[in-house]
Amino acid sequence: MLGAVARAFRTPDLRNKLLFTLLIMGIFRLGSAIPTPGVSYTKVAECLAGADPAQGFIGLVNLFSGGALLQLSIFALGIMPYITASIIIQLLTVVIPRFETLKKEGQAGQTKMTQYTRYLTIGLAVLQSSTLITFARNPSAIFGPQCTQILADDSMLTIVIMVLTLTAGTGLIMWLAELITDRGIGNGMSLLIFTSIAAGFPSSLWAIQQAEGRWDIFIGIILVGFLVMALVIFVEQSQRRIPVQYAKRQVGRKMYGGSSTYIPLKVNMAGVIPVIFASSLLALPALAAQFAAPQDGSAPPGWVVWIQQNLVRGDHPIYMAMYVALILFFTFFYVSITFNPVEVADNMKRYGGFIPGIRAGRPTAEYLEYVLNRITVPGALYLAAISLIPLIALKLFNANQNFPFGGTSILIIVGVGLETVKQIQAQLQQRNYEGFLR
Repeated sequence: MLGAVARAFRTPDLRNKLLFTLLIMGIFRLGSAIPTPGVSYTKVAECLAGADPAQGFIGLVNLFSGGALLQLSIFALGIMPYITASIIIQLLTVVIPRFETLKKEGQAGQTKMTQYTRYLTIGLAVLQSSTLITFARNPSAIFGPQCTQILADDSMLTIVIMVLTLTAGTGLIMWLAELITDRGIGNGMSLLIFTSIAAGFPSSLWAIQQAEGRWDIFIGIILVGFLVMALVIFVEQSQRRIPVQYAKRQVGRKMYGGSSTYIPLKVNMAGVIPVIFASSLLALPALAAQFAAPQDGSAPPGWVVWIQQNLVRGDHPIYMAMYVALILFFTFFYVSITFNPVEVADNMKRYGGFIPGIRAGRPTAEYLEYVLNRITVPGALYLAAISLIPLIALKLFNANQNFPFGGTSILIIVGVGLETVKQIQAQLQQRNYEGFLR
């Protein structure tokens, strides 16, 4: 990995791309520290000092924004609206025939789908910024009862300016990500998510050291973190390769086909999406209980008490069990809508492809579905195990749920890192071929 990056910096055009990517990432982090108009930065800092910023969905969004959410900066929403919009559009592809048709139209259809995703992102940004400002007007819901006021001015004009600023920040993040994709190295959105999460690693580790006060535990956690990263890299690179043979066919005077290839089925085909779905869904009961709890000091309803006791803290056994169950369910659900064995089998049959020993058509689809189910089981269990690491750390080391070596953090960090290095290596290899041809 380091060798590929070093060779890239010795190549002038790749060095320019890498420096451009680092510049955009720096601008993104700068925007995460600029407060939104109308917010008192000193009061926010005071509230953050006594708050637990890792609860439920708010903690997840704060993770993806690199801590900008709880600072109410101009990039407070981060790329969460874009992630949500992308997931919604992808799920609607199965339901809406128009989206399914666009998906099959190649580059032109993909461009149209991207345009729809941008429109939905802006709409979600308006909705989420309005919700965030509602919380900001009553900051005790986010930071705790010790925090009563963080807005310097809560007039209607200021609120409208704040909504416009946060929405514009989301639009600017989309533009920065597209600049990286077009003129830099790697996928822009993925790299900005990588930047947000990596920015929180030092503070999360130092918080554990401060809580324990022992350097041996701190070093042990780092060693365990490297072990977890090695495991994640191994599983993320693991795949089942199904061989495919294409028969020769004659078109005019030319012969086509006769080649051998394979279908790569990854062990973790769902990526980090099931973890995000499960975390978001489990946060909804806690959010509902927070709003339903009486503000006059009277006794809350029984269901509110049960949720506050069992589904608010991540180290509770009931929370962990429901978390694992949701991850397993969403893994199978997401894989089933993103990989269609029937469609793959039909495409293979159309172009004269077949799996050795398996008849084309329906038997091929059944075989693909059988293999997919067999490799999705360990993939789902792997996701559940990795996602439980921050919750176990919460129990053992009094760390927060954004513990860096596990869950959403480590999956995104490793996945984006591997994909970016692959793109660097591919471009280096392409330039080596071009030099050989000259």
